[in-house]
Amino acid sequence: MITIRLLKPLKNKIITFQAKVIQRDPDYILVRAQWNHPLVDMGYVTFAPGDYLYEHFYRDRWYNVYELRSQAGVLKGWYCNITRPAVFFDGVIESEDLEIDLFVPPDRTNILVLDEDEYAARGLTANEPEAHAAVVAALSELHDLAQRGVAPFCAELVEWTGDP
Repeated sequence: MITIRLLKPLKNKIITFQAKVIQRDPDYILVRAQWNHPLVDMGYVTFAPGDYLYEHFYRDRWYNVYELRSQAGVLKGWYCNITRPAVFFDGVIESEDLEIDLFVPPDRTNILVLDEDEYAARGLTANEPEAHAAVVAALSELHDLAQRGVAPFCAELVEWTGDP
């Protein structure tokens, strides 16, 4: 097990939870977590109690990707957080959310860009132009990977076992 810490500076919040490590490389960690919260209906996808998230964290990329599956293993899509590169240290993954997100549905069409207003409120465009350029590049890379259906946007990437 590993602790995930999602930093949300704009909201002055840190979300902490436990996940099971599935795969680990020097610059990448794949974990599996279970949604143990009430139903959240975002309009384009629901996060339901018992859903599983296969969470891809990268030390060298400006995003993380959550593959969302129902308790029965049905792919619901991918939720992509644009973040600063993740930091890995003893038993912890830390990721700073930069507010703008993508949602990629299972058929990888109609990709949604989310929370652009929250991203604008961060002020990266003016205050951190290098970070803003990295965010723009990350959005482009995620769109490209999703449209081509390559990792992490391929349903075959994670073998469903049904085990929590």
